[in-house]
Amino acid sequence: MAIPIVYNVRSVFKRWSSAIVAVLGVAGTVGVFVAMLAMAQGFQATLVASGSPRNAVVRRAGADSEIVSSISLEELRVIEDAPGVGRDAGGPLASGEVVVVAGFPLIKTGTDANVQVRGVSPRVLAIRDGVRIISGRFFRPGLAELVVGSGATKSYRDLTLGQSIRFGGGTWTVVGIFDAGGSAFDSELWCDANVLNEIYKRPTNILQSVTVRLESESALTRFKDALTADPRLSVQVERETDYYKRQSRMLTDLIRILGFLVALVMGVGAVFAGLNTMYSAVAERSREIATIRALGFGGGSVIFSFVVESLFIAFLGGLLGCLAVLPMNGFTTGTINWQTFSHLAFAFRVTPGLLAQGIAFALLMGLVGGVPPAVRAVRRPVAVALRGL
Repeated sequence: MAIPIVYNVRSVFKRWSSAIVAVLGVAGTVGVFVAMLAMAQGFQATLVASGSPRNAVVRRAGADSEIVSSISLEELRVIEDAPGVGRDAGGPLASGEVVVVAGFPLIKTGTDANVQVRGVSPRVLAIRDGVRIISGRFFRPGLAELVVGSGATKSYRDLTLGQSIRFGGGTWTVVGIFDAGGSAFDSELWCDANVLNEIYKRPTNILQSVTVRLESESALTRFKDALTADPRLSVQVERETDYYKRQSRMLTDLIRILGFLVALVMGVGAVFAGLNTMYSAVAERSREIATIRALGFGGGSVIFSFVVESLFIAFLGGLLGCLAVLPMNGFTTGTINWQTFSHLAFAFRVTPGLLAQGIAFALLMGLVGGVPPAVRAVRRPVAVALRGL
């Protein structure tokens, strides 16, 4: 025979002062836990959104990222002629690209942050169809002109339309603002790849990567096999979405590990608060417990009842922690992308899955904090407790 759940609910509200301490401890732990996971989720989502499943990234074999890769113009011509490459009236849909990192002052602090400047082909908008010019125009080939991501205009000074800026030994003019749908490209500056090489005094016949628009998503295997089998090339081919997902892995894993460690430390404190609450409840209700057992309720029912009460307190704390972290969804911050050593703006993403993990973590703390007091509640002899009546 089970003890009615309403008994536990009334008990929690009757001892509201000690219950609030436990609820707040669980809420704080769950809030930090979900916030850290939301940060990792947002960073990963921003980078993964940069890729398209129909695009492929070609880099030198063995290069972990495009910043340490090199592709010659001769190799670019071979890549453009490979089977599986999409084409339109203007020719093959391939963009040879170079990347440099330049320092620009942040609007909020005035301190310099590394910004990724990407030299691209004039055909890049046909390849990355998620990118569109929202103000001004696209750069003209052969001129020192920039188009700036919408996120970069909000993060760095002097990157407004029509502004002239100096970096890399040259003077550039911002001629357009583009939107990349919240991807990592929103934090970048784009210009003509040949001009970027010239101003940075790099060989003009060397690129760092090639982004290709495939005929279809399934054309990747045919394209990859053709390039890796060509003796003129020493390259690696990766689907663009897979490339950016791998780029995000190091930092997202670190954030998640730190989140679990912080939540673990705070969780220990929350569990002790729960233990204190439940032990106090056991001490105050020893006569009640004895009476309940004398009425025929077994020790298992009493244990189950106290565990349910602890889980109820933990659930309230978990729910409060999740509600507290909801306003962070969409909050924009920035960090260093360790793969490119450049500043990347991204938004926290509080998803239903993360909220479910937060509630599950709260219930786990409730279970750990509820079992020992529940066991203690049934160990005291019934006769000894009843003598106090």
